[in-house]
Amino acid sequence: MDVRNNQLHLGDCVAEGLAEAFGTPLYVYEEDVIRRQCRAMREAFADCRPDLHYAVKANCNPTLLRIVRDEGMHIDAVSPFEVRLCLELGFKPEQILFTGNNTDEGDFAYCLEQGVPINVGSLVELERYGRLNAGGRVSLRINPDVGAGHHRHVITGGPHSKFGIYHTERAAIEALLQRFDLTLVGIQSHIGTGILRSEEMLQAMEIILGTARGFGALEFIDFGGGFGIPYRPEQEALPLMELGSAMCQRFAAFCEEYGRPLKMKLEPGRYLVAQAATLLLRVTNIQSTPAHMFVGTDSGFNHLIRPAMYGAYHEVVNATSIKGEQVQAVVAGNICESGDVFTQGPEGIEHRAFTRPEVGHLLALLDVGAYGMAIASNYNLRPRPAEVLVKSGNSRLIRRRETYDDLVMTLVR
Repeated sequence: MDVRNNQLHLGDCVAEGLAEAFGTPLYVYEEDVIRRQCRAMREAFADCRPDLHYAVKANCNPTLLRIVRDEGMHIDAVSPFEVRLCLELGFKPEQILFTGNNTDEGDFAYCLEQGVPINVGSLVELERYGRLNAGGRVSLRINPDVGAGHHRHVITGGPHSKFGIYHTERAAIEALLQRFDLTLVGIQSHIGTGILRSEEMLQAMEIILGTARGFGALEFIDFGGGFGIPYRPEQEALPLMELGSAMCQRFAAFCEEYGRPLKMKLEPGRYLVAQAATLLLRVTNIQSTPAHMFVGTDSGFNHLIRPAMYGAYHEVVNATSIKGEQVQAVVAGNICESGDVFTQGPEGIEHRAFTRPEVGHLLALLDVGAYGMAIASNYNLRPRPAEVLVKSGNSRLIRRRETYDDLVMTLVR
């Protein structure tokens, strides 16, 4: 954290000044952090120079997409509108890989019309794709029988996951490829998200390489994402340089065994944007029960649902007064739900230690750049926050705050 005069600064801007200028709640993104993370990913995998496909679902703000585009990232898209937005922002169709889920014919047709490569995730989908694009090229999402992540809701591999063709279905895959004269050019897998241990990534890599051995015309292998960041103070960062070196060495050995060079693809999302953003909130109420001191704010889980959905940890800072008497308190939102609490863990409500707040103080929730604004809603008919980009003491609006008219414009009355 950048602390000066006992106040939080973001991108050389005083947090209080940003809140006064743009209002609260407010998402603030630090451009330098996004660029730093992109470059760290490229450096860690420099030995094998993979295509790095930014996972748009983590955060689809066009300004952030332009930044990752400028840093050489490609795109991992999961919906036709994600594809369309990225094409409009200047990404080439071949830089985008569409990996849908329970994908219908319309989604496939749109991507085919745009020339965007498609990753197919089930045998039913493979047949559907074959009927639309007989004689074409395709890649497959494989379930590698291993899953990992910070919560069961984000584990995307293994027998309890809905994602991908199970790795034992090779005969059925071959039959469909032959039936529709499809050329299998890529294999992809993704085991989960928020992973901080290299062993889990390497284990999944071995399984997907084992699956790839049986297919002779591959051009790439996509090992997915999952690269985590340490949300809790006691967590250690993913050893990215070590992991990158190990994955590149293993991939080079596989390519030699395979008989020709292949392209590695990776899909970082959270790792690139999570640490770049802070959610600024105003304290609107303070009240106590025999169990808790509740600090009420002008935001809610409609703006950051990760704590309520996953028990996700986000550090709380009193941005108005960083140092001072510490209290143990629960930070709550203004949504009419008992689960509208920002300080939660796997077992429910947790206390957090931060400088004693007063009504009117500014609180900051850290590391909210991934799956924060991306999952925000208008529950209780409340508008979503504004978003601001900061760099070198300058700030600019990159999404305006919603109005009542925005919220009701699609309603038929």
